[in-house]
Amino acid sequence: MNNKRRKYSSEIVDGVEQAPSRAMLRAVGFKEEDFQKPQIGIASTWSMVSPCNMHINQLADAAAEGADISGCKSIIFNTISVSDGISMGTKGMRYSLVSREVIADSIETVVAAQGFDGLLAIGGCDKNMPGCLMAIARLDRPSIFVYGGSIQPGKDRTDVISVFEAVGAHSEGKISDLELFEIESKAIPGPGACGGMYTANTMACAIEGLGLSLPNSSAKEAVSKSKREDCIAAGKTLIHLINKDLTPRKILTKESFENAITVVIALGGSTNAVLHLIAIAHEAKVNLSLDDFTRIGNKVPVLADVKPSGNYLMSELIEIGGITPLMKTLLKEGLLHGEVTTVTGKTLAENLEEVNEYDEDQAIIREFSNPIKKDSHLRILYGNLAPEGAVAKITGKEGTSFQGTARPFDSEEDAMKAIMGGAIQEGDVLIIRYEGPKGGPGMREMLSPTSAITGKGLGDKVAFLTDGRFSGGSHGFVVGHISPEAYLGGPLALVEEGDKISIDANLNEINLDVDTKTLKIRKKNWICPKNKNEGVLGKYAKMVSSASKGAVTG
Repeated sequence: MNNKRRKYSSEIVDGVEQAPSRAMLRAVGFKEEDFQKPQIGIASTWSMVSPCNMHINQLADAAAEGADISGCKSIIFNTISVSDGISMGTKGMRYSLVSREVIADSIETVVAAQGFDGLLAIGGCDKNMPGCLMAIARLDRPSIFVYGGSIQPGKDRTDVISVFEAVGAHSEGKISDLELFEIESKAIPGPGACGGMYTANTMACAIEGLGLSLPNSSAKEAVSKSKREDCIAAGKTLIHLINKDLTPRKILTKESFENAITVVIALGGSTNAVLHLIAIAHEAKVNLSLDDFTRIGNKVPVLADVKPSGNYLMSELIEIGGITPLMKTLLKEGLLHGEVTTVTGKTLAENLEEVNEYDEDQAIIREFSNPIKKDSHLRILYGNLAPEGAVAKITGKEGTSFQGTARPFDSEEDAMKAIMGGAIQEGDVLIIRYEGPKGGPGMREMLSPTSAITGKGLGDKVAFLTDGRFSGGSHGFVVGHISPEAYLGGPLALVEEGDKISIDANLNEINLDVDTKTLKIRKKNWICPKNKNEGVLGKYAKMVSSASKGAVTG
């Protein structure tokens, strides 16, 4: 018997000794002929935890339909998902980045245990998407990713970031209780990921840049006929990947990661893409570092005028053709590797051959001659405050340098009290520390503080530093992922009230204006705060690597 197409499932279902396995599978719907088909695991991140994932069960059914039509046997299973938007600003946010690892581990566990010959993963939110990709890279069997899709805009083009920023405006008396309630009630109309170029849409576009999703599938609304069609098409694609033995690590090369970085920069994407792409590369055995983002960023302009720093929503980018026309332009400009293989079985260049350019009257994607920023908005900063690097999101609208006075806080909660109470003023460098991978643990995102600052009208007047992360919805003069983190005695732990700090996004430097002798004395007197975390947070804190290495646990 030729088991080439059933490399893994044949071990589960073939032979007399596997009769018990077949008996179990008959109970879940297998017919006699199904035992001779390649088995496809459909990893669904469906849950009613958040709007991002509430529709993915329907997409999983469509993907299974496509796989079955092609002659495979689909098996749907679930993994977890948590909501950043709901837990933001609370202790629950500590579990957000942790969930990425749990998702990757859970998908690996099911696929490997059940002997699936291929994998289709569907993700719809910030951490389940890179979690899916980490599992795909780790398992290295024929796989494809499907994005759950972007949410439709709320009333008056509002979205979840509108609500966060409204909180800051309300604290300043700029809007009333009723106005805040109206924004809260109408900003999120239904299923789909947050509607700007925040982390979910950023990662969807990055994954398409990697070549692991179908062309332009990243630019689809969650509630749309085309998104269901994407899922069916992706399900059908698995049999071709199996026949060709086209596995993820044959697609995930250094060049494909460079393509993903290029796409992220051109779109003005989230800082989280740095963390997640390094983590995915780690699983794919590809050497990717912070410095690669600087190298590529030196020649790639920001072209997309999209939220949070710009004006337009993802739904509006979808209307003008999505990201494939942008990718075609990047290819023409010599900024993409066109020869890389994708899940279509074709090269990236071949996928883009028939793509039409944007209409001339669109205003969302700029011409190369008129970029929003001539080089990357993602700045990798080094200096005595971040010897192992930090990730900044600086578009230039807020300037490219900042000098100010340190206002350190040892938790997000303490910082929020100061912001809402009016204690943070123009010229301050707000620091939230002990929020790193180990110290948080989990690198909480600082969307609540950044949104409150913006809502108060201080977005371009205050700098914000943390060893935690920023949401894709954060904007302003923000620097995160500062490494080594404060919990490990990094320089951020030694900053005192009133210290002077300088940030230069042109020189890619971040420095504390305190002499070496004084810092040594402070380090000698520094006491590491106790971490009393147990359960999953405790295990994560023991195992996790530095943010500069992707904050991975493997």
